[in-house]
Amino acid sequence: MDKYNELKEEFEANRNDENATKMAVYMRNLFVFYGLPTPKRKSIYKKFLRAEKTKKVVDWDLLDRCYADEHREFHYFVMDYLVAMQKFLTYDDVPHIKKYIKTNQWWDTIDGLDRIVGNIAFFDERINNLMLEWSTDDDFWVRRIAIDHQLCRKDKTNTQLLEKILVNNFGSSEFFINKAIGWSLRDYSKTNPDWVRNFVETYKDKMDKLSIREASKYL
Repeated sequence: MDKYNELKEEFEANRNDENATKMAVYMRNLFVFYGLPTPKRKSIYKKFLRAEKTKKVVDWDLLDRCYADEHREFHYFVMDYLVAMQKFLTYDDVPHIKKYIKTNQWWDTIDGLDRIVGNIAFFDERINNLMLEWSTDDDFWVRRIAIDHQLCRKDKTNTQLLEKILVNNFGSSEFFINKAIGWSLRDYSKTNPDWVRNFVETYKDKMDKLSIREASKYL
């Protein structure tokens, strides 16, 4: 049996229809679920991911099949797989990852993929210019990736890039953009509150109230 069908068999064997209904409702019935809680889901493929890491090669055929599946747990598996294989990802893999960004879009997968793309910058600085380009994309989910791709970097945050990306997204009426702006600033405020405070003071007349509120939470 191939890897995709092995995973599918395990997911189906552990499905919980009651949870599946609740999870689908929480996600506005945009996706079908097996009803697997996160710890259970991850335990199913923990050994599998460990074995994949020893191969040091991303199985894109497997990931494509998983992401084409209607069940959301398969999409989560793809993200966990890419996190596990992060050090083997290169700039040349970004177009492939972007296919996932553009497919089955909702905040949960977008927020799982943002740092997967962003962390490639630690090995290839071309990501910086790409994120600047993505920050003006017609697809607001792609822009959200750009806005949040530096989350949790702390002292390694490229503040010049962050500022340019955020400014590019001022004036948006999209909730998920204004929330992302606030989140990125709130996260960095834990490391450099003065920078965030000055940023908000400088741009407060151009920022959405939601962004300001989120950014100021820890100031």
